[in-house]
Amino acid sequence: MPSFSRTDIVLVRYPFSDLSGTKVRPAAVISAPHTSSDLLDSSSDLRVVPLTSRTTSWRPGEFVLSGWRAARLNVPSAVKRGVFTIAETLILKRGGTLAMSDTRTLEQSLRAWLAL
Repeated sequence: MPSFSRTDIVLVRYPFSDLSGTKVRPAAVISAPHTSSDLLDSSSDLRVVPLTSRTTSWRPGEFVLSGWRAARLNVPSAVKRGVFTIAETLILKRGGTLAMSDTRTLEQSLRAWLAL
């Protein structure tokens, strides 16, 4: 089973809300899978934030990645507001990683979104 790290960029097979199909979209991993020697405690779920190529009309906390090329994204991309828990099996491919400056901005956005 592959292992993913915080700040990895991944391609995710997102299910439609009615489960009629899926679409492939990029996301940034914000937590690694839980690992434990206790099988009841281990999980292959990850928390991710979605990315989009729509780089205008943002909601508070959304921002364009300054390091989108280094993250191996094809086009300028922005972090969308939202945190999703996904099964590791929905990940199709690993890309690059977030730049340090984008990681700091994302951490600030998460604090604001979650009122931490």
